[in-house]
Amino acid sequence: MKPAAENQYEVIVVGGGASGMMAAGRAAARGQRVLLIEKNARLGEKLRITGGGRCNITNAEEDTHRLLAHYGAAAKFLYSAFAQFGMRDTFSFFESRGLPLMVEAGQRAFPESEKASDVVVALERYLAEGAVEVRTSTTVQKVVANGARVDAVETSAGAFSAQSFIFATGGVSHPETGSTGDGFAWLGELGHRVASPSPTLVPLKVQEAWAHELAGVTLASAKITFAVDGVKRFSRSGPLLFTHFGISGPTVLNSAGKVAVLLEEGIVTAQVDLFAGVDEGALDRQLSLHFIANKNKSVKNALRDFIPPGMSDALVALIADLDEETKVHSVTKESRRALVALAKRLPLTITGLMGLDRAVVADGGLPLTEIDPRTMRSVRYENLFVTGDLLNIVRPSGGYSLQLCWTTGMVAGSHA
Repeated sequence: MKPAAENQYEVIVVGGGASGMMAAGRAAARGQRVLLIEKNARLGEKLRITGGGRCNITNAEEDTHRLLAHYGAAAKFLYSAFAQFGMRDTFSFFESRGLPLMVEAGQRAFPESEKASDVVVALERYLAEGAVEVRTSTTVQKVVANGARVDAVETSAGAFSAQSFIFATGGVSHPETGSTGDGFAWLGELGHRVASPSPTLVPLKVQEAWAHELAGVTLASAKITFAVDGVKRFSRSGPLLFTHFGISGPTVLNSAGKVAVLLEEGIVTAQVDLFAGVDEGALDRQLSLHFIANKNKSVKNALRDFIPPGMSDALVALIADLDEETKVHSVTKESRRALVALAKRLPLTITGLMGLDRAVVADGGLPLTEIDPRTMRSVRYENLFVTGDLLNIVRPSGGYSLQLCWTTGMVAGSHA
């Protein structure tokens, strides 16, 4: 199927997510005639839900070497790309388009509006500035190649050809947003090696029913220690979220990769410390004084002023001889110390990782040896560029994923 003359472009970008919009906007800013193809009814579906709808737009680490260290084995590969468009460039890009950013704990940067939809709007304006033609609700059905070049894409709206193509379809995490691995399949059909995906930033399933009942409770700061067959292996500190199936939040997501390995070794348990900055003896003294000051209150009411929000009822329920309506002056020393011990070592049994449908980030994709790090161009096809989650790059949560999208999208758009 040969594309009609009006369906011939200089650059075609497939995928209207973070890296795709950035790539299309950049190519158009260079004067190229650009077509952006997106199978969803609107652009930026995954971007709209990232960061719980707040959009952790980047990580504001000023030192590029430290920033890239978070990308592990891909750090060396990314140096050239980040030299072209790095974290500071991301700040400049969005703030110059009326989207001021703010930095929170862990150097995580968000739009001041705390609305991911505002990030999409800024990118849509970027596309409009360059007169990018956008076709939504359009599915790519086939990629047509000839020798070392991609000639066209056949879609539900007809065939389209271009001098250069940029694949920016994302990986397989959050498939409900359209990330269903299409790009992996096309790259494989074109002869590229593609590593099978698995979840890397993903919540953990736990056995305890009482933990499931805490769904929605967030600990702003907690320490979680993981063990195999009772032997401690590693700890992390930070925010933690209880869900109807287990635990999530940045601290858990960034532990999932290591936990996956531990699950192959034996029974994995975890202990959550609700008062990581206080040792057990000091915490017992604090609780004792708190109980003296609130001796006529029920345990339920007294603890709500002491235990992190949402956790007090669960702790009381785990102590056999304690009832939430018991008056504080009737609480025995043993029960008080049991409460302290639970607050310092709340036990959980990890039964597994959630699947790709719950993953924030999944690995897999195109090996970096098959991409030119200076341009994001395929080493097999002279006019094919690959961005974002299609690249096999593992990174933690905290803004690193979106920065990877901005960087690789901008670089591909600059060279296509």
